[in-house]
Amino acid sequence: MNIITFGTFDMFHIGHLNILERAKELGGTLTVGVSSDALNFSKKQRNPICDEIDRMRIVAALACVDHVFLEESLELKAEYIQKYKADYLVMGDDWQGRFDHLSHLCKVVYLPRTPAISTTMLIEIVKEIR
Repeated sequence: MNIITFGTFDMFHIGHLNILERAKELGGTLTVGVSSDALNFSKKQRNPICDEIDRMRIVAALACVDHVFLEESLELKAEYIQKYKADYLVMGDDWQGRFDHLSHLCKVVYLPRTPAISTTMLIEIVKEIR
């Protein structure tokens, strides 16, 4: 069974770990697409705190992750699914319904996010402390 998921994984936190571990629990190989710096900017209109190389290294170091690659475009999800022969696409429930159109390629699963934690929230807290 091959599982694929995607994310920015900036300022890595327990919510990131939770979703990756739950994705891995579906069984098999977990492949993670880490959003490039350019893709992150196009989605969020801000650069990530950690650059793409560091974010990829952090995700690759996790025991639950088998493969990591750089995701360069949201529009390439179907190609990534086919390239990595994914049986499951796992996304956080904040993306609910946004990838249902890929269900002809693999099973699409939306997992609940960890409550009360997000990278955006952490960035705001750090800004306030300064």
